[in-house]
Amino acid sequence: MNPYFSLSDKVYDLTERYPELIDLLATNGFENLRNDTMRKTVGSHISIETALKSKHFDPQAFEQKMIETIEQKTPALSTGLADTRKENPEGELRLAGVLPCPVRVQLLEKLDNWLSEHETKVSYELQAASMGLDWLRERVTESPDASGLADVYLSAGFSLFFDKDVMGQHMENGVFTDLTGADRLNPVFDNDSIDLKDPKRQYTIIGVVPAIFMVNTELLGDRPFPESWADLLTPEFENTVALPMRDLDLFNAVLLAIYKEYGEEGVAKLGKSLLTSMHPAQMIKSGAKKQQNNAPVVTVMPYFFTWMAKEGGPMSPVWPKDGAIVSPIFLLTKAASKEKSQPLVDFLFSKEMGNVLSANGKFPSTHPEIDNGLSPDPSFLWPGWQFIYSHDIGALLKETERIFFDAAEGKV
Repeated sequence: MNPYFSLSDKVYDLTERYPELIDLLATNGFENLRNDTMRKTVGSHISIETALKSKHFDPQAFEQKMIETIEQKTPALSTGLADTRKENPEGELRLAGVLPCPVRVQLLEKLDNWLSEHETKVSYELQAASMGLDWLRERVTESPDASGLADVYLSAGFSLFFDKDVMGQHMENGVFTDLTGADRLNPVFDNDSIDLKDPKRQYTIIGVVPAIFMVNTELLGDRPFPESWADLLTPEFENTVALPMRDLDLFNAVLLAIYKEYGEEGVAKLGKSLLTSMHPAQMIKSGAKKQQNNAPVVTVMPYFFTWMAKEGGPMSPVWPKDGAIVSPIFLLTKAASKEKSQPLVDFLFSKEMGNVLSANGKFPSTHPEIDNGLSPDPSFLWPGWQFIYSHDIGALLKETERIFFDAAEGKV
């Protein structure tokens, strides 16, 4: 159970407590909730779980979106379970970063429980990924040397922490090191096709956000059914694709993967395919509407959000044949803090935390003992460490964004 509400709560009570949920629910098929009289008369007698099931939503999956909406309105609670920041006067360690929104509450709850049972003193600030990394970038760039950095970073995506202008000097100076001691990762991420172990032992990837896509079969028309990223770059899909540009972590991962596989021409073709930028929940909603001029034929989204699609609806999930594009969830740990931070790192890379990522959020874990529930041989698109270390990722992201938006705006 999350610290905000129960799925057994009545719709009216819940929307009175969190008015920000009215718009979320209304845009996902509950339009009558915008009418206060209807909301009170009908919503007082039906639970949120029953309401969601009536629209064929998975209540547990949709619950995560509701949590994200609440936290965007009120990012910190008085309860210790979901605070963005926790200051420990005796804190020996500093932990900072961002967490994937759908599992942020669960991860923080596990962390707080662990801290209450162990002697490790930690002060942390862990924002929702939807809040972006600007706040953290400012702190890192203002640090004159490694002493101003957090002892442990837990974050996602390629921005900031793979930017040579921001973290380059610290990486070159050997400030960070992998403290997990793991020789092997989960088999789906440690094989002949993909290896998420950093050969320099600086980054520790603990999970991933896979990007797949969904096809609106009612709007597909005479186009061939797309089965790969390459298919989305063809003329048939120009001006038909929705991309999660508000989720910069995943958007950046898509740009890098397309650039790695198809070069600048591929990035430009992806730009031409752009119809709109949408939040994943909006993508699900738009897929339920028939024959709208602004409805995308294909939506690129995190694997997690595909579970919100209505059963028997027009949206068909596709795990691309050339692989789900991977955005990393990683740890950076300071070598100088090894002795004090080792217990915390062991916990963050534990089977317990891996299960939260994998089961609750559908963010596959790299922990070797986790069953991620994926197909026997899932394929992924990952740039690879050689590519990452041989490119200035920060500069490359800026350039690929320029190419993408120029194409999207018809400048090329």
